Amino acid sequence: MTYEEFKEKVSSVILTDDGNCPVTPVVQMLQGKWKLQILYELCIKCPMRFGELKKMLKPITNTALTNALKELEADDLIQRIQYNEMPLRVEYSLTLKGQDLLPVFYAIMQWGIKYIP
Repeated sequence: MTYEEFKEKVSSVILTDDGNCPVTPVVQMLQGKWKLQILYELCIKCPMRFGELKKMLKPITNTALTNALKELEADDLIQRIQYNEMPLRVEYSLTLKGQDLLPVFYAIMQWGIKYIP
């Protein structure tokens, strides 16, 4: 098979009409040391407060957690709800878009059970 034949075959399967791989933006959205772990924790218990997440993700720093939460919120995977109380209370939960990742996480878990002892 020539390179051109290979390229045509692959592009018909995984590339969009613009020639982009639809997996790339998803990987970019989820990349980072803490994002998948944050989403996992929110799958288990939702909503969660900042302190609860920090406790579950030791040894994450406040800055790293804040940055990851902001990026996940910007990508509409989680929502941040701030209650106007004293002391200030903020809760994080999965959006509908974030909840749509649950079957993906389940599939990853199944793969892990099968291949990782």
